[in-house]
Amino acid sequence: MALKRMTKADHPQSLGAFKPVGHVVVAMPDDRSAAAAVQALLQQGFEREDILEYSAAEENDEMDRMLQHASDFAGFGYEITLMRRYKALAAEGASWLIVFAPEDEQAGRVAETARAHGALMAEKYHRLVIEDLI
Repeated sequence: MALKRMTKADHPQSLGAFKPVGHVVVAMPDDRSAAAAVQALLQQGFEREDILEYSAAEENDEMDRMLQHASDFAGFGYEITLMRRYKALAAEGASWLIVFAPEDEQAGRVAETARAHGALMAEKYHRLVIEDLI
């Protein structure tokens, strides 16, 4: 099954938990560092449609909505733990990038770039596991 890029209108979920398989979710300290990371990723060959940007308020609202509708079964998984962490970081003002990077080499470049621009965390979503990159 081919992976598809996430859009702001389509948030992939499993049992109501956020699950963007083939993407790297990155928390940046602020909008300025997020914008710098986006420019660096574009210079490395990522396409504009590969990168979604979220403000702290957008991410906080989205995680609130998803957490309210998550299945009881999802509550036992790491996805819910991460959603709560995302919400806490958003409440502290973190900006967010969600980058379509289905190949390990691409995910590695995202993590390297994010780290160079002060990322707070980066998570690669695989089909069965979530990999901590930062």
